[in-house]
Amino acid sequence: MPIAATGELITEAAARRGAVAAFNVITLEHAEAIVEGAEAARAPVILQISENAVKYHGGRLRPLARAAHETARAAAVPVALHLDHVHSPELLHQAAECGFSSAMFDAARLPYAENLAATRAAAVWAHGEGLRLEAELGQVGGKNGEPPLDAHAPGARTDPDEALAFVTATGVDALAVAVGTSHAMTSRDARIDHDLLA
Repeated sequence: MPIAATGELITEAAARRGAVAAFNVITLEHAEAIVEGAEAARAPVILQISENAVKYHGGRLRPLARAAHETARAAAVPVALHLDHVHSPELLHQAAECGFSSAMFDAARLPYAENLAATRAAAVWAHGEGLRLEAELGQVGGKNGEPPLDAHAPGARTDPDEALAFVTATGVDALAVAVGTSHAMTSRDARIDHDLLA
């Protein structure tokens, strides 16, 4: 089956008022297991390779991307490839040639104005290459092996007005927001702020 585009899977999920799951791939075995699960569920899926996974593989994106691409191509369900949580513009610029249809450029650690400028430049480049670009605004903690941020601390949540201004100014296609969750959660005490999310 041809590789699916992330945008197509998201559009189809939105049309049916559903979702499409995205899972991180660290090794070939992860990609195989994720696709096997998606096939069993008869559901499309997105395989994500993060900058941390690339670091785990000695800074080389192409071998893991090629393995994920071949696994996706052999799948009996639609599978898209997404380059996730990229801080490095140099790594981002490898996305198109490595078969990704989308990427997440994460400059959320920077002050707002710097995040906006870096993300705008990333979006211009990505759109020129035919890629969808996701960004992050707010403090979704628990990244890079750091302890999870207190997702309920004042100032940790994404401000909706700031989110609108950010998306308008950068032209990104998707936005990861802080609404009470965290990366690498090891407990079940997250309380998603549904009112803020709405």
